[in-house]
Amino acid sequence: MRTEIGVDEAVAWPAAVAGDGSAFALVYDLHADRVFRHASRLVATVHDAEDVTAAAFFELWRRRADVRVVGGSVLPWTLVTATNVARNVRRGTQRYRRLIDALPRPVDAAVPVESDLSPAMHDALTALRASDLEILVLVDIEGYAVVEAAAVLGLSLAAAKSRLLRARAKVRAGLVRDTAEGGGFA
Repeated sequence: MRTEIGVDEAVAWPAAVAGDGSAFALVYDLHADRVFRHASRLVATVHDAEDVTAAAFFELWRRRADVRVVGGSVLPWTLVTATNVARNVRRGTQRYRRLIDALPRPVDAAVPVESDLSPAMHDALTALRASDLEILVLVDIEGYAVVEAAAVLGLSLAAAKSRLLRARAKVRAGLVRDTAEGGGFA
């Protein structure tokens, strides 16, 4: 697969699997921006998105021999890994937030959410189960075909379609509920 920046992933990835760090750097350069944008949608801050991106690529390197290549690319696997890392970051952030909220403080300041999504969409996505979020992100946000997403997630095509329909319905219901409560779509 020839890309816009001139890197041939079909050549670089096998070399990276064999332990070639420069070949892995080429794959990183090829996909880092897209993984970062994906992570930005799932976590609250740019710093967290940077951490998620770094962790996803660390896992890609660490597990390179086991990575499922779909359509000649490791990007789908890396996106799913970033989704899982983001869930862990959110859980950690929630634990931290509960601790901080329990402490007395003189001024209650809200922390802004740095995302390209509306607050309603962000809330709808973060309310999904991990399996539903993974398929929704790969197909509806990242533009992969359902059959490609199924291969990355190790699902049958029927199971992938079922999860995707369920995820879409839950997001739609969350957005409708937000609108009915006066939240709007921002």
